[in-house]
Amino acid sequence: MSTQPALLIRGADVLGEGSRDVLVVDGTVVATGPDAAAQAPGGTQQLHADGLVLLPGLVDLHTHLREPGREDAETVATGSQAAALGGFTAVLAMANTDPVTDNAEVAERVHDLGRRAGYVDVHPVGAVTKGLRGEELAELGLMARSRARVRVFSDDGRCVQDARLMRRALEYVKAFGGVISQHSQDPRLADGTACCHEGELSGRLGLPGWPSVAEEVVVARDVMLARHTGSRVHVAHVSTAGSVEVLRWAKAQGVAVTAEVTPHHLMLTQDLLSGYDPTFKVNPPLRPAEDVEALREALADGTIDAVATDHAPHVRQDKEHAFVDAAFGMLGLETALAVVISTMVAGGRMGWADVARVMSTAPARIAGLTSQGRGVQTGAPANLTLVDPTRVVTVDAARSRSLSRNNPWHGRELTGAVHLTMLRGRVTAREGLVWGEEEQ
Repeated sequence: MSTQPALLIRGADVLGEGSRDVLVVDGTVVATGPDAAAQAPGGTQQLHADGLVLLPGLVDLHTHLREPGREDAETVATGSQAAALGGFTAVLAMANTDPVTDNAEVAERVHDLGRRAGYVDVHPVGAVTKGLRGEELAELGLMARSRARVRVFSDDGRCVQDARLMRRALEYVKAFGGVISQHSQDPRLADGTACCHEGELSGRLGLPGWPSVAEEVVVARDVMLARHTGSRVHVAHVSTAGSVEVLRWAKAQGVAVTAEVTPHHLMLTQDLLSGYDPTFKVNPPLRPAEDVEALREALADGTIDAVATDHAPHVRQDKEHAFVDAAFGMLGLETALAVVISTMVAGGRMGWADVARVMSTAPARIAGLTSQGRGVQTGAPANLTLVDPTRVVTVDAARSRSLSRNNPWHGRELTGAVHLTMLRGRVTAREGLVWGEEEQ
C-alpha cells in the first residue's frame, strides 16, 4: 500500500540532458521517459516541470548542526529544514558537539534526532579522537557498529596533528571501509588566533596571518600516510592552490584521497575582510583571487571531488565581537546550490551532470551512502531536487530557516533556486516552504 500518492513529474530537464517524464511510486523512481505516463497508476498526482532541471538529491559531507549542546545556534530539526530548502536529502553532521560525538551513544542520539525531524537523512560524523583533544583514538569501531553506522570520522575544527595517531586512525577505519576527514591546519604554523590569509592584507589590517602552507603541509603528510596504509583520507574545505597541486599529484599516484571545497571558497575572496566584518571570518580563511580560481579549476576537472557547505551557525553574541575574537564560520545550506550555479554553471565551467556529480554522487560515494546519489534512474530511491536554473534570488538573512544569521550571502543576487526537494518520494520542501507547512 502506498505511503504517499504516486507522482508524475512532467517535462523536467533531467541533468540538463533533455526533457523527460519521471514517475515516482512508493518512494522509488519506477519509470522515466515516454513510457512513464502510461505506467502511472490511478490517482497519480502530476507536477509540470517545464523549464526546471531535475537532479538527484544533494548530499552535504560537512554540516554543523550544533545539537547536542548549542541548540541556541541550531538544532538537528532547524538545520534539516534549511538543508531541505537548499535541495539536500542527506547531510553529515560534524562531531564538535557538546558532548562530542566520540562514542556510539551520542552518534545514535544525533541519528535518531535526524530521523525524528524527517526532512533529510542525518548521518553523524564521529570524532577521530576522544573529546577532539588529539591524544587518544575515539570509539571508532563502536560508532561504526552502532545504529548510526558511522563511516566518516573527523576532528573538524581541529587538526589531527600527531602523525602516528593519524596513521593509527587510517589503519583502524580501513577494516570497515571508513574514511578520515581531516581539518588541515598545522597549529604550529597557524594557531587558534590566525584568522586572515597571511599576506599584504593581513599585515595592513593587523590581523594574525593564516599562511597557505599551514594547510598544504598537512595535506601532503596525510596523502603520504594514506598511501602507506592503503586507507582513505578526505581533505575537508580545501582553500589553497598549493593544496590543489598536492591533490593532483596524489591522485595521479593512485592514492585513495578525496577532497571537498566550500561554496564560500569558490566565490568569496579575502578582500571582504577589509571592513573587519566578522561574518566573513571562517576557518580556513578566505583566500586571494588566484586561490579561488585554482579551486574552481580543480572542481571542474575532478581534482576536487565534492562541494560541501561547512554550514556553521553561530548566535549573534558569538559573532558580534572584534574580528580576532569572533567565532569562525558561515551559513551555507540554503545557498550552496545557487553559489555553484552562479560560479560554475553560469560561467560555463560545469554542466548539470557535473553539478550532480560534485553535490550528490561523489559525496554519497565518499560517505558510503548507498541510498543517496544514485541519479534519476529506474529503481533508484526518489531522492530528487527540482531546480529553477534561471531564477535570480536576492539573499535575505532574516528569512533563513537556520536559527542563526551569520549569512555571508545577505544582499547578494544568486542565480538558481530550489523549486522542490523530495526524500524517498515525499516532498520535504517546495517553493520556500518545508514539509507540513505547504499542507496547511
